[in-house]
Amino acid sequence: MDIVILGAARTAIGTFGGALAGVTPAELGTVVAKSAMERAAISPEKIGHVVFGNVINTWAQDMYLSRVAAMGAGVPETTPAMNVNRLCGSGAQAVVSATQSLMLGDCDFALAGGAESMSRAPYIVPQARWGQKMGDVSVQDMLLGTLNCPFNAVHMGITAENVAAEYGISRQDQDDFALQSQERTAHAIKEGYFADQITPVAVKKRRELVDFDRDEHPKDTTAEALAGLRPAFKKDGSVTAGNASGINDGAAALVLARAEAAEKAGLVPLARITGYAHAGVAPDVMGIGPIPAVRALLEKTGLKVDDFDVIESNEAFAAQALAVNQAGMITMCIGGGQGIAVSIERL
Repeated sequence: MDIVILGAARTAIGTFGGALAGVTPAELGTVVAKSAMERAAISPEKIGHVVFGNVINTWAQDMYLSRVAAMGAGVPETTPAMNVNRLCGSGAQAVVSATQSLMLGDCDFALAGGAESMSRAPYIVPQARWGQKMGDVSVQDMLLGTLNCPFNAVHMGITAENVAAEYGISRQDQDDFALQSQERTAHAIKEGYFADQITPVAVKKRRELVDFDRDEHPKDTTAEALAGLRPAFKKDGSVTAGNASGINDGAAALVLARAEAAEKAGLVPLARITGYAHAGVAPDVMGIGPIPAVRALLEKTGLKVDDFDVIESNEAFAAQALAVNQAGMITMCIGGGQGIAVSIERL
C-alpha cells in the first residue's frame, strides 16, 4: 500500500533567543499545520489523524501540542491527535507514526509534523510542589536536561567528542565541514532555494508585527574564525561552538495520505514513503545512530545507497556528520543512543 505526501511547510529556523523566542511550539505547530493543508489543497475536515513530535514542553498547551495545533488550524475536534517524543528524531517519528496509521487503515489522510522552541525551555523547581523544609532550593535548566545524555549525564557535545576520537576525525576536519555547511546554507538562502518551503510566522518587532521568513541561524564565518574558537565541552577537545549543533526554534508539517484516497480526491502527490527504520547504538556515541538505521532501512526496502539521488543527514555536530558520511535518505541521530531513517520517492 502506497502512502504519499501531498503537501509540506516549515517555518524559517530561528536561532537561540532570536525572532521566534516569543512564539510557543503550539503556536508554531498551528502555523505549519494550516500551511501544509493549504499547500496540499485539502480541507481540514478530511484529516483523520494528527501526530506531532515535541521534546520540550514550554507551557501547558505544549503537553498536547498536536491537538492544539490541529484544532487551531481548523481540524475538527472529532479528529484524534497525539504527541510523540523520540528526542532529536521526534518530527521524523511523527511522519512514521502517521504513515503506520494510514497503512493500518485507521484513516485516509493524516497530518504529521514537529515543533520545538529551545529558546523557551523552562527552568523547574522540583522542591516547590511539596516544599523545602531546610536548605537551598535548586532550579533545574530543562534545556541542559534535554541536551545531556540520560544514561551518563554527559552533554551531547561529549558524545560528539567520543565519535571524533573513535573515527579519527580531527579538529581541522570538523572546522572544514562546518565552514562548508555554513557557506552552502548561505548560498542556498541567497539563491532562494528554501523560499518555497517556508511559511511566514508573524512575530513582534518593537510595536509592530512582521513576517519572519528567513533562516537566521547561519553564521557569516571564516576558517580563521573557526580555528580561533576554544573547545566547548572538553579541555583538549575538538568540538567547538563553531562545529557543534545549533540551538534553534522552528516547526514543520506534512500532509500524508493513502495513495488511492488521494487519487480519488483528485489530489496530486509530491512523493511517496518507501520505507522507514530505527536502530539503537551505545548512548556515549549516539551520533552514529544513522549508520545502523540506514542499514536497517536498506535491508527492509531492498534498496542500495546508490539508488538514492539525495541523502539528507542531520548535521548535529560536524564530528557526527563526518562519521555518518563515511558509511553513508532522511536520517537523524538521536540522543540517548538511537537513529532513525525514512526513504521517499519523488512522484
